[in-house]
Amino acid sequence: MNVANLQLEGLLMAVASINHLLVKKGVLTAEEIDLALRKVEAGETSQERSEGMSASSRDAVSFPIRLLELANQCQPEADMPSFSKLARMVGQIKEPYNDQM
Repeated sequence: MNVANLQLEGLLMAVASINHLLVKKGVLTAEEIDLALRKVEAGETSQERSEGMSASSRDAVSFPIRLLELANQCQPEADMPSFSKLARMVGQIKEPYNDQM
């Protein structure tokens, strides 16, 4: 596996863990984190931003955001699913884009 991919896996799981802790400590709610992630995904997949991008490139941009959204849905008391489990879940819930190229 590419070392950069492993670094990204570690970074995503670290951010997911920090988000989990922020919710557990009451600094942010899961809903606030979810809203922030939805806003950034909407911006990154907007027609203006993704014009000329293939669907697979848009999926690549959306993947980390969607993974963090799924991790955010875990209850603060629950253990965080593994990266591979979260990645599979992202693939299972992926919806097609409205403007297929």
